[in-house]
Amino acid sequence: MQPQATIAGSGLVVDQPITETLEQNYMPYAMSVIVSRAIPEIDGFKPAHRKLLYTMYKMGLLTGARTKSANIVGRTMQLNPHGDQAIYDTLVRMSRGYEALLHPYVDSKGNFGKFYSRDMASAASRYTEAKLEPIAAELFRDIDKDTVDMVDNYDGTLKEPALLPTTFPAILVNSNVGIAVGMASSICPFNLEEVCETAIALIREEDHDLFTTLRAPDFPGGGRLLYNEAELRRIYETGRGGVRVRARYRVQDGRIEITEIPPSTTVEAIIDKIVELVKGGRIREIGDLRDETDKNGLMLTLDLKRGTDPDKLMQKLYRMTPLEDTFSCNFNVLIGGSPRVMGVRELLGEWTAFRVESVKRRIYFDLTRKQKQLHLLRGLERILLDIDKAIHIVRETEEEADVVPNLMIGFGIDAGQAEYVAEIRLRQLNREYILKRTAEVESLAGEIAEMQATLESPRKIKAVIVAELREVIRKYKQPRKTEILYAVEEDGEDETQDIPDYPVHLFLTREGYFKKITPQSLRMSGEHKLKEGDAVAQAVEANNADDLLFFTSHHQVYKSNASEFADTKASVLGDYLPAKLGMEEGETVLMMAVTRRYDGFMLFAFENGKVAKVEMKAYETKTRRRKLLSAYSDKSPYVAALQLREDGDILLTASSGRKLLVHSGVLTPKNTKDTQGVAVMTIKKGHRLIAMEHYTEGMLAEPHRHRAKNLPAAGMLPRERSEQLELG
Repeated sequence: MQPQATIAGSGLVVDQPITETLEQNYMPYAMSVIVSRAIPEIDGFKPAHRKLLYTMYKMGLLTGARTKSANIVGRTMQLNPHGDQAIYDTLVRMSRGYEALLHPYVDSKGNFGKFYSRDMASAASRYTEAKLEPIAAELFRDIDKDTVDMVDNYDGTLKEPALLPTTFPAILVNSNVGIAVGMASSICPFNLEEVCETAIALIREEDHDLFTTLRAPDFPGGGRLLYNEAELRRIYETGRGGVRVRARYRVQDGRIEITEIPPSTTVEAIIDKIVELVKGGRIREIGDLRDETDKNGLMLTLDLKRGTDPDKLMQKLYRMTPLEDTFSCNFNVLIGGSPRVMGVRELLGEWTAFRVESVKRRIYFDLTRKQKQLHLLRGLERILLDIDKAIHIVRETEEEADVVPNLMIGFGIDAGQAEYVAEIRLRQLNREYILKRTAEVESLAGEIAEMQATLESPRKIKAVIVAELREVIRKYKQPRKTEILYAVEEDGEDETQDIPDYPVHLFLTREGYFKKITPQSLRMSGEHKLKEGDAVAQAVEANNADDLLFFTSHHQVYKSNASEFADTKASVLGDYLPAKLGMEEGETVLMMAVTRRYDGFMLFAFENGKVAKVEMKAYETKTRRRKLLSAYSDKSPYVAALQLREDGDILLTASSGRKLLVHSGVLTPKNTKDTQGVAVMTIKKGHRLIAMEHYTEGMLAEPHRHRAKNLPAAGMLPRERSEQLELG
């Protein structure tokens, strides 16, 4: 649809193509969020962080005393036109008190809250105080020597740095998480010493093996990282992946004290989940649960019932609660104003290039200043030849404006040199003073030559960067906070031993509702409560400790356990599986399989007449994975699925009315879940397979007519249907 003309202020509604609306209205907003808000740059900071830290630097808070946070927030608004609360939240997240960074940039005093608690909020900015931490000096090293570009602030009244000339790769040392429009960034933190050593090694050797210097991420909250070299290698190479982190605990006098938790969760989230499990009867070993977090740090205490094995309980809690969680990595960084997802090697390469440019600019700045100073001293050196002549020229000159030109003529020096000589005080016009100044000429000339040689040598520039990285390591290194577990011992015991096991009836409806009802409750119940138009699709007798496999329309299977569903009654709708299991939009449940030992087979029938026989063992996993992809073939539309504990007869029906009776034993089982199967029923053109079901006696009047000696076979029409067709 084409845009129509409109009159300004007339209130006329104008039709506009959606693409034009997106380009004119939405795209500028999206780009602003990506470039100016949510994605960090190579110096390791988002604009909000950079503006706040630079304001504190200009306030003299690198060496001075702390000042009220409200004062810092107010001054920062000269660079950052956001609300005071947004700026204060940025200050809080970078503070030592909040404990979210391995190396905080803000030295804080007062209540700044804690990153591991959603309920422990920081005090108002008028109560807290802050200044810069010593390590912040490495962010601003030589910033006044033209090491980075300075740009106008939002109203053009002040200058601010486009980037900070960080002397170490801050982008990898402190975590950085942001959500933009259509993309996000999530950078896990690493130990400062390991990052700097890796940067040094890559400067010296491009093919350096990262694993020899960069062991694994290091989180400020500690915990225990489950080492997975394949996943870490993927993160190091591509910038994407995830690392699993466990809580750290100790056992004291019949109780478990949890002192460190994964970075992606909070104390309150853990408590809520444990309480839910205790109330649901899935955890029975805990007598009491207390949050004893105080000024000394995090402390979550679990009082245990008599006879409980603390280590076994923790293994169960790792599986069932956020006490073990995954930190997802997405190393998305703005490079030259464009977002790029990079691995560690590429990211450190970009930082090194940025740092090389900063060092070159600093050396050039110093070189220019020293060359100017040397030039002035060269002029002063000329005066040494005849001090009396210089005094005579100044004394005999009638007008002050002619002093500099006369000195230029008298000694053959330029205006800058003559101005420098003319500004010397009368008491300094002696041989001793002039000799001391001109003695600096030789040393300055040597320094200038060295600087020029450094600027012309990439190797020397990199040597300067390496020396600065070594100095950062010496000043600020600290031991790892996150312990690395190289050999992770998975709890091999069957979790079902701790689950109450009793008979249950399981019901699955066509609309995806699920009910678990005990036999006693079922006997006392009336009819099932169902949504209008819904009906029970499957009814299975099982046990509370059985595993459940829900096959879906997206060729996936969601695994669960009957004990994870509460006992209910026929008079309720039950659990809605797409919501309960976190299914994708539009995904529906097709069939439910119930098993414990994963014996037997699954049969899948497809419209093209093929049937796939898959061993149940193919769906068994050693870990507690909740979703398996490619659960069955997607080469032809799905018709039906059957669970077979042992081989038996199955009945296939085509849309033409033909029926084929087949014994499942003639089909060869496969270990591959998404196998296409083998052709069993020959389907005539224009028709398709429409049903597969367990065969029971009496379903066919003459079953022998529908059996075939060889497969595939077309099947036969039932006798009465065949006679009708012949008469017709």
